[in-house]
Amino acid sequence: MDILQPIYEEDFLGFSYGFRPGRSQHNALDAIFIAITQRKVSWVLDADIHSFYDSLDHNWLLKFVEHRVADKRILRLIRKFLRPGMSEDGKRTRSEVGTPQGAVISPLLANIYLHYALDLWVKQWRNRRARGDVYIVRYADDFVMGFQHQTDARTFQLELKERLSNFGLELHQDKTRLIEFGRFAAANRKERGAGRPETFDFLGLTHICGQKRKDGKFTVRRKTISKRLREKVKEVRVILKRNRHRSVAEQGRWLRRVVQGHFNDYGVPGNRQALDAFRTQIGFAWLHALRRRSQKGRKLTWQRLEVWMERWIPRAKATHPYPNQRLCV
Repeated sequence: MDILQPIYEEDFLGFSYGFRPGRSQHNALDAIFIAITQRKVSWVLDADIHSFYDSLDHNWLLKFVEHRVADKRILRLIRKFLRPGMSEDGKRTRSEVGTPQGAVISPLLANIYLHYALDLWVKQWRNRRARGDVYIVRYADDFVMGFQHQTDARTFQLELKERLSNFGLELHQDKTRLIEFGRFAAANRKERGAGRPETFDFLGLTHICGQKRKDGKFTVRRKTISKRLREKVKEVRVILKRNRHRSVAEQGRWLRRVVQGHFNDYGVPGNRQALDAFRTQIGFAWLHALRRRSQKGRKLTWQRLEVWMERWIPRAKATHPYPNQRLCV
């Protein structure tokens, strides 16, 4: 990992953000925000590669690595790392696809695979085939593309399907969507009677066509994906139930870390309402857990809990700057 990463950092393209030094998911979020709000984007392709880590072809991966790395010792280590196969009836079968998720080197191998299978091809396609502007932001196997023209977007989507199939990959049919999205989307759809612009999810946030309060100009509103918020609250409820015997101070300190971590992930400008909702739901979950500790605990009021909330649970606030303050593409 430490040997390969610096080598490939010389090759990886600028629109690749996942699992790279000095880059984070918020850099990727900033990039797509700037592309949509400040460039010519009227269509968005929200792409999802079906079971990418389970479909990664070993032969192609080794060819990609051999293209850049000649050291046979490294190649041998990668071969040993790749999934050895499953045991059936006492016999081990060799697997030719897939890489273990969670392993230290898996994100780098995924970036190498997609660098050759996707990134270089996208760069060439938009330089040679596109009639208008084309933008892409990729974070590991999750990527979003912005197009100026619908014809470019539809042509690209068809050719992307063929390109990925050459390397044993396929787009998830239910999760890959081409939607009208951008500064003119609302007006164009209203004129056609098509309703409000659709939204898309990327890196934990739902992206919505909106307007600035001050001047009414177009912007992209972002909020925590509702499903993720509900799942996190549910997870916290379960843990609180198992640990309700612990002191209020212990629970408060733990909840502080949970809530602050959530704010660090989703605390983008404009997402205050969803952050407030998360904090409030965590409060109700805590109240429910404390009330079930004893007969005396059932008399605990929300007003009393609010005192503890102020002491231990941080208030909702944006933990990240506006995208144009951190990045301009």
